[in-house]
Amino acid sequence: MSYKVFVDGQEGTTGLRLLDYLAGRPDIELLRIDEAKRKDSAERARFLNAADVAFLCLPDAASREAVSLVSNPDTCIIDASTAFRTDSGWTYGLPELAAGQREAIRASKRIANPGCHATAFILLVRPLVDAGLLPKNYPLSAFSLTGYSGGGKSMIAQYEAGGDACLKSPRPYAMGQAHKHLPEMRVQTGIAQAPVFNPIVGDFLKGLSVTVPLHLDRLASGTTLQQLHEALRQHYAGERFVRVMPLEDESNLDNGFFDVQACNDTNRADLFVFGNAERATLVARLDNLGKGAAGAAVQCMNVHIGAAEDAGLASGL
Repeated sequence: MSYKVFVDGQEGTTGLRLLDYLAGRPDIELLRIDEAKRKDSAERARFLNAADVAFLCLPDAASREAVSLVSNPDTCIIDASTAFRTDSGWTYGLPELAAGQREAIRASKRIANPGCHATAFILLVRPLVDAGLLPKNYPLSAFSLTGYSGGGKSMIAQYEAGGDACLKSPRPYAMGQAHKHLPEMRVQTGIAQAPVFNPIVGDFLKGLSVTVPLHLDRLASGTTLQQLHEALRQHYAGERFVRVMPLEDESNLDNGFFDVQACNDTNRADLFVFGNAERATLVARLDNLGKGAAGAAVQCMNVHIGAAEDAGLASGL
């Protein structure tokens, strides 16, 4: 069976990556809007309503407008913006989130694709909350190192133009604690308050790691590194795209350093537990354009239409 797929916002970073994933798939018929009409509401509405699956790779306001144009009840929308990630009428597009999430994605016609930082944070935190090891009121903090492709076309052009010495150093941003991923980080983990979150962009195209530090004596009584690791391992047992890396394995580091880019060009997330008897360092690593964006959207589409979950993604394992 062939499915008609439309990408609204196909000229953006995520949209272009989506087209790469979908091109050549025999079960997908890509609907292509004329470049001159890509901002014409009537023409967009025609394509959106003709699609079995429509990906929205747009700013929040434009995504909301696109959703308002859809009258076909059979069109499944997978939205890559932040507009609907905490909306109870939408299904959060992280199949590995919890038991039953795949079934919810399969049944839903409104799927909110997770943010890249949020994906990494949630993959680390949600299983520990569900296991009762991490109290919901724990005052969490996190920092993220990410490539500049996360800033979209304008930031990519800025970095690739060169000539600005400031871009050679890591650049923390969103210092006012109002990053757009914070609401979904709180809601989708079930924690009582959003973490203190500090993202940092570096002079590399893609790759992302989120680090969450924990004091073990503030967790459930007697919690150890081994228990944290085991909770993650059990939660993701059998998952194709999430790997819980061995505990206390020297191969997790490169001469003592962590490689942020080792999941690039994959749809994989690698999870790590580091630390000692007093403190833990949890780290999740992924490709911010893969499992953090377009790869995750394709994975959700595959779940929704009943295709193999790795269809179009198998080369990026």
